[in-house]
Amino acid sequence: MSRSPHDRLLSLARTRKLFTADHVAEAGIHSQELTRLVASGELERVARGCYRLAEAEVTEHHGLARTALVAPRGVICLLSALAYHGIGTQLPSTVWLAIERGQRAPREPGFPLTIVRYGGRAFREDIEVHPVEGQKVRVYGVAKTLADLFKARNRVGLDVALEALREAWRERRFKIPELERAARVCRVERVMRPYLEAIVS
Repeated sequence: MSRSPHDRLLSLARTRKLFTADHVAEAGIHSQELTRLVASGELERVARGCYRLAEAEVTEHHGLARTALVAPRGVICLLSALAYHGIGTQLPSTVWLAIERGQRAPREPGFPLTIVRYGGRAFREDIEVHPVEGQKVRVYGVAKTLADLFKARNRVGLDVALEALREAWRERRFKIPELERAARVCRVERVMRPYLEAIVS
């Protein structure tokens, strides 16, 4: 006996954790079923076109999972990458997302999103993929995040970049060659060198 659309949709929600109306359509389930389950309180709309089970557990990185759903080709960067790696004291109220130049940013995602545009190696270098609430979240590694912070020091604050550099070095979260490569990619070698020398000496 085939399962009802109701059961199939709940199964999809349990499997994917977060999903879109496109996922529902791909599964051959009519959008009316989605509307019905949201109205009944079994499913919850968490952002524009983004849904989950109403009783689903929310992790501290829920915003990153939602971002990966609406912008799968983007990369979590700067303050959000720093928070993900557990470095520093920043608790960003917006998700910082890197988009490759020429790519379209997500339209009206339904939650705070700060877009940064990178090109070439500055976009592609040192991308890690981590599972968060069933989503594959792309996040820059520690060394690249530190270099990005110095590149964006006028936007995020030099004090934030220095705090992160000190803490990451103290906790041995990067190797010097990794950081030097990231600094070259981001073109901040000269900017970072005196601060790095002062910290490691």
